[in-house]
Formats: sequence, structure tokens, C-alpha cells
Amino acid sequence: MPRADHHVAFTISQRRYAIRLLAVDQVVSAVEISGLPKAPSIVSGVINVQGQIVPVINVRKRFGLEERDLALSDQMIIAHTSMRRVALVVDEVNGLIECPEDRIVTAAAIVPGVEYVKGIVKLADDMILIHDLDEFLSLEEENSLLGAMESL
Repeated sequence: MPRADHHVAFTISQRRYAIRLLAVDQVVSAVEISGLPKAPSIVSGVINVQGQIVPVINVRKRFGLEERDLALSDQMIIAHTSMRRVALVVDEVNGLIECPEDRIVTAAAIVPGVEYVKGIVKLADDMILIHDLDEFLSLEEENSLLGAMESL
């Protein structure tokens, strides 16, 4: 069983991010995303993962990054929140990193009120933002997504 201090690192727009390994189910090559009417704007649509319909979260939009079309080289991180499975489209998955909890600086200690960021870890060659998937969707977005998913 992986330890809680292991994270999956990924890149979006040449910036490095990570999420806890315990939240990740698998990494797959990008696939076509089907639209989902009435979904919150942060949801790009849905994909079929082994017979299960999974919403795709637009991470670029959530982080305020420039949006672009899906590329053949993109990857999807299939992960789970406390509420549901989700897919995150990323430019590249960089692999596993070990981040001892005592080396992660909480986001609140740096910039109070930062959303979606659990903390920041400084590595020898880089700084990585650690994200909390349970904070990716607001309660309003979660409820809107629930309604859209029920219509499938």
C-alpha cells in the first residue's frame, strides 16, 4: 500500500503540480471527451472508463491557465474524490514524487485564501503545487454536476 506522502506529479502549461497517489486510480492516454449538457463550466464532458461514465475536469480552466484543444500526447489521470471518480486532462504525467508531510508548506502559510492548493513542496530542481481533489469542485458545481450526470 502506498504511503500518504507519495504524489503523482504532472505538468500543465510547463508548470508542475501533484496530487496524492492514494487518490489516483490510473493514468491513461487522452481519449475523446463527450459533451455533458447542463454540467458546470469547469467540466469538459465525460469519458467511458471501463464501463463507468466519468466527468472530465477542465484543470486549465480551474487553474486560470490558457485553454487549448485536446492533444494526442495529453494524458488523463483517473482519480477519485470523496464524492466521485473524475478525470483530469494533463500535458504529461511526470511520475511519482515522495513528499514527506513535514516538507510540504501549507498554502495558507504562504498566501491565505488560496483555493484548491493543499501545499507547496520545494524539490532540488523545482517547486510543485500539491492539490486537493476534494476542493476542485465547489458545492454548487458538485450539485450541478450531479444533476447533469443523473440525466445520462
